[in-house]
Amino acid sequence: MSKSAGGTSLNAQFWLKYENCLIKNRIKSHYIRWYVNWCEQFVKFIGELPLSACQPQHVSAFLDNLQNNSRIKDWQRSQARTALWHLFHDHLKIDWADPHGTALSPARTTTSPPTALSKDHQKTLDQMRSTLVGRQYAKRTITAYLDWADRFLNHFPHRKITDLDAISVKFFLTHLVEKCNVAVNTQKQALNALVFLFQESEGRKLEDFSDFARAKKPVKVPVVLSRNEVTTLLEHIEPPVQLIGHLLYGAGLRLMEAIRLRIKDIDFANNQILVRDGKGRKDRVALLPDLCRTPLHERVKHARDVHADDLNRGYGDVWLPVALRKKYPGAGRDWRWQYVFPASRVSVDPESGVVRRHHYDESTVQSSVKKAAQKIGLSKTVSPHTLRHSFATHLLESGYDIRTVQELLGHSDVSTTMIYTHVLNKPGLAVKSPVDR
Repeated sequence: MSKSAGGTSLNAQFWLKYENCLIKNRIKSHYIRWYVNWCEQFVKFIGELPLSACQPQHVSAFLDNLQNNSRIKDWQRSQARTALWHLFHDHLKIDWADPHGTALSPARTTTSPPTALSKDHQKTLDQMRSTLVGRQYAKRTITAYLDWADRFLNHFPHRKITDLDAISVKFFLTHLVEKCNVAVNTQKQALNALVFLFQESEGRKLEDFSDFARAKKPVKVPVVLSRNEVTTLLEHIEPPVQLIGHLLYGAGLRLMEAIRLRIKDIDFANNQILVRDGKGRKDRVALLPDLCRTPLHERVKHARDVHADDLNRGYGDVWLPVALRKKYPGAGRDWRWQYVFPASRVSVDPESGVVRRHHYDESTVQSSVKKAAQKIGLSKTVSPHTLRHSFATHLLESGYDIRTVQELLGHSDVSTTMIYTHVLNKPGLAVKSPVDR
């Protein structure tokens, strides 16, 4: 079996038939493995999108990404197009294929038919997904909640959702702590997901199950850099990630808040950044550092240029929540709704199948910050969130009251902000060590 997007198995027999199709079309034997490789890359590109829902623009977007990759030669892109066309036109025999078009990838199949119970579980998950989308939950929350619901259902493989109750939830949450040794926030997320599954998706009120074993939350002091360390770190990060770093430290943004910024949410006139749908689905106002004004103007211009080019290519429809898309039908193609940090390539939306340009990938920022910290020889464990910790600590050091810092950080409870006072207290520093006589 060959592996593809999301670990889904492709039928080996299907690939064998495709190879035989290539042989019938007189493709030289030493090219066949490369043709299969291009098709597998396309399958990864479309992700979870069913092949039956694919359209020519998905293939065009895949080929555009190859063209924008400087490591891919023109002959390789041509070979990829030919490989997809043979797969789509000759093997899958899809109607809209023509000699100048492109092709779809092979259908993903399962090795065995699903059982009646697995169908029931899938129906439960589908209903939960529909409810989450209808309540406008963030994509990451939807993914996480569905994952926990799937784990919960698989933990009781011989029982339907109608046979599960509060005792089952209690048993599963206790299992996570005692057997899987999960962290407290992991257990909390699982709890929230299961409560949503029963009470919101299934419409069943859970009885009391509060006596489950709870993970213990360790008391940790956040890693904080000095002002000089922050300056040196940011100097060794290449643009545009450097600007994202300045926003994390200068405005106290979370990583996803920074890379999800839309053009309309930067208020240059009032020196403000409007953080929409932040953690806890809350909006707030953040600082716009003077240092970031000029580079942000440049990023906005770049984002508008990218958007204009996408529109010319037939793309340019940015992702919006369902309710907003219904309320403002044309907003998705409006330049003001585009991301300030657009991705370098277009991709396929796994939910709608629409070819879009998403925002910058957070892993790129994480990697850049880590490399910069290693380059300057920092002994501390540094991540993008360290810059947010440093923002809060340095504001408190400068004499700003904790309520102001709480609002800027977007904390619901001041006790969350109080963690930064542990760094300021510097316990024991007034005591002289006995070794220093």
